Amino acid sequence: MVMLNGKLTRNTLLGLCGLLAVVTSALADVTARIDRPSVDLNESFVLELTVDTNIDMEPDLTVLDDKFYRGQLSQLSNTSIMNGQIRRSRTWTIALMAKSTGKQVIPAITVGNQKSQPISITINEPTNAPPGEADVFITSEVDRTEAYVQSQILYRFKVYRAVATRQEGRRDPVISGAEVLIERAGDERSYEAILNGKAYNVIERVLAIYPQASGEISISPARFEARVLRDGRITGRKVFESQSHTVKILPIPAPPADFPDAAWLPARDVQLSEEWSREPNEVAAGEPVTRKITISALGQIETQIPAIEPPVVEGMNVYTDKPDLTRFFEAEGIRGVRRDQYAMIGVRGGPAEIPRLEVPWWDIEMGEWRIASLPARIIEVDAPEAEAILPPPADPEYADLANNGSAEQPEAVPVPDGFWKRVSQLIAGVWLLTVVAWWWSSRETKRAPREPEPPPIYKQQAKFVKAARKAALANDKAGVRAAVIEWGRLQWPDDAPRSIGDFAKRVAAPLSEELLTLSASSYSSSADEWDGKVLAKALRSISVLIEDGEVATESPLPPLMPPGT
Repeated sequence: MVMLNGKLTRNTLLGLCGLLAVVTSALADVTARIDRPSVDLNESFVLELTVDTNIDMEPDLTVLDDKFYRGQLSQLSNTSIMNGQIRRSRTWTIALMAKSTGKQVIPAITVGNQKSQPISITINEPTNAPPGEADVFITSEVDRTEAYVQSQILYRFKVYRAVATRQEGRRDPVISGAEVLIERAGDERSYEAILNGKAYNVIERVLAIYPQASGEISISPARFEARVLRDGRITGRKVFESQSHTVKILPIPAPPADFPDAAWLPARDVQLSEEWSREPNEVAAGEPVTRKITISALGQIETQIPAIEPPVVEGMNVYTDKPDLTRFFEAEGIRGVRRDQYAMIGVRGGPAEIPRLEVPWWDIEMGEWRIASLPARIIEVDAPEAEAILPPPADPEYADLANNGSAEQPEAVPVPDGFWKRVSQLIAGVWLLTVVAWWWSSRETKRAPREPEPPPIYKQQAKFVKAARKAALANDKAGVRAAVIEWGRLQWPDDAPRSIGDFAKRVAAPLSEELLTLSASSYSSSADEWDGKVLAKALRSISVLIEDGEVATESPLPPLMPPGT
């Protein structure tokens, strides 16, 4: 009966553990985020859903169908170990495109028994149209044609491609005129867009420009260079340019009358907040309390935010710490953040008033001065206990107080015999252990020899190209064939070419034509007339023509040539 009860108990515990795992998975937190808070109507954006555990449940994405077109869904499971703790997560990624303009809300998405938070996104009217039916073009824009000194100008350029390109190169614009500071406003983005019913892949880059003097700046066109792949053939290198722009830079206006010494801070929005290490309504004298003041400015970098001077508080000493400077990227540009931290210690009892904090800033949207502020605060400092402020025993006044009975003398605590001897022995033992540990850690340890890592693919391919050119100059057909086939095995490891003819189909002219000539000469009666110098010249550059999946599976030529040809 005892064994039966034990088995039942074990089975019950296993069942409870399984039920707990199911409940934990069902209650996993769901986090939703989008890659851009503002897009055009014809542009796609990415929605990412993450749960903090690896579960088998799928998100319910049908709630998106009313307002958005859904693209392909992909998922990724991740396992990480941190401080001995195993953490698992699962992420779904889906491309979306809005059906209408305006302020749209991505609804809460259900995974198991949990839901994500709704997300707002702004859908703008499409601003770009392709020039005619161009397959490749580039556009650029600035968010304002007039700006103040040290205020942010957002420059955005986009590369549209409806066809595949090779050997791409992009060049940022050149800015002349007044001196400027240029910062990247976030990472480069890639997404899809549909213009006049034509699908384009878009690469977008945003720059934040901060003019340092009044006058005018000129922004030259941004450039995109590439070779275009059309109908299985690749063109020569082409250059595409965007528009040029001119921006007028206005001087710094006079400071407000109430703040004649105000620092110049132009921004779209400024937020001021404070944090305390603990509730500061009441503190004891001699105990520190930490105050952290955060000022964030949208449209300004963190190094341009003025320092917050520490307050002067009667009855408290204030000690400053090193500021923390960070930045974030939003749809309206860079948001700089500065955090100043102060340690405040009460030195006497009574109320201590922290004065009101005010920071003037220039609203670049409204064109006027505004004030960000924190209210004043009263802190009650508890007076120290009487014993804490008595003078030391050596002071004559203290001795008089003791003799008059105003203060009680503490009784001497007896110290056991041999106490200090044992303390000294303990310290000596710890010191000796430290020396032994240092000697042990400083010994040279034998390390197992590491195997050399194989060279990168491009270095291996360069070796075979060099061997092929050397063989071609020597009219060594077999050597050319072997080196080229080895290069192809590195380029297409899952579908390596089996012959020179197969390889020639995958690269562009003139190399493809010379390889076909070599292949044909191997079967011709006039094989000795082949000249490898032209092939050696063509091998100076190898341009892959088609993707791996498009390569034919069979070659019209035999896979191997007779030995010695």
